[in-house]
Amino acid sequence: MSYADQIFIQNCNDILEHGVWDTDYDVRPVWEDGTPAHTIKRFGIVNRYDLTREFPVITLRRTAFKSAVDELLWIWQKKSNNIHDLNSHIWDSWADANGSIGKAYGYQLGVKHHYKEGDFDQVDRILYDLKHNPLSRRIMSNIYNHHDLCEMNLYPCAYSMTFNVSGNTLNGILNQRSQDMLTANSWNVCQYAVLLHMLAQVSGLKPGELVHVIADAHIYDRHIPMVEELLKREPYPGPTLSMDTSIQNFYQFTTDSFRLEHYQYHTFSGKIPVAI
Repeated sequence: MSYADQIFIQNCNDILEHGVWDTDYDVRPVWEDGTPAHTIKRFGIVNRYDLTREFPVITLRRTAFKSAVDELLWIWQKKSNNIHDLNSHIWDSWADANGSIGKAYGYQLGVKHHYKEGDFDQVDRILYDLKHNPLSRRIMSNIYNHHDLCEMNLYPCAYSMTFNVSGNTLNGILNQRSQDMLTANSWNVCQYAVLLHMLAQVSGLKPGELVHVIADAHIYDRHIPMVEELLKREPYPGPTLSMDTSIQNFYQFTTDSFRLEHYQYHTFSGKIPVAI
C-alpha cells in the first residue's frame, strides 16, 4: 500500500465516522442543477509525507498527473489567472468571458514587491532566498490577499507555502483553508510534492518532507458513495517520480520534465460531480 493511500483512507474514514454535517445551514456551494452541495467535515487535519521514501499519489483511483503538474506550472511558473494559458478545463466554471478568474492564484504570485535587494514577485523571492538566505525562517508565499478578494472569482483554497531548509534538505508546509477530499486531495498533495522537488533541484537542495495542513477537510454528500467504493479497494504500491535532473532554472520546467514510473491505479469509471 502506498503511504498516500494509507493517509487518504485514514482521513476519509475519520471524516465519515466522526465528521460534522452542515445540512442544518444554508451553504454557498451548489451542484450543477442548483441543489445545495452539503458536506461532512473534520477540522484541522495534518498529514506528513516523506518525499525521500515515496512520491505521494493515491492508487485507489488515477490522479491525472500531467494535468496536475500543468495547473501547478500555470500558477507558480506562468503566474497566470487566465484559463487560456491552461491545458485542462478544471477552471472553466470560474472564468469570465475573457478567460480570467480575477486577481487570484497566479496573479497574486506575479505581483512585484520591493525589497532592499530589488523588486521581486513571491516566486522569485523564494528562489532568491533559497539560494542566498537558505536558513531564513521567512521563506513563504501567501496568495490570500484580503485587499483583492472582492476581485477573485474563487478564493484560494491552497493559499500558503512555508519553506524551511534543514541542512541540505528542503521541507515545506502547505496550508489549505478547504479541501474537497475526493476531487482534490491527491491532486494538491501531488502538485506541491512536485513543487518541492522543483525548488530543491534548482536550489542545490534535496526534497524532504511535505506537511499538509487542512482547515476544513470535507466530503460532499453526492461523493459519499464514490468514496465508500474507493475505501473498499486494495491499494497498490506507490510510484516513483522521475524528473529531468539537468534543469537548473525553475522557469525551464515543463510538464514533460516529470513522469511517474510504475504508477498502478484502479480504474474509476464514474463521473465525479463538482460543486461550484
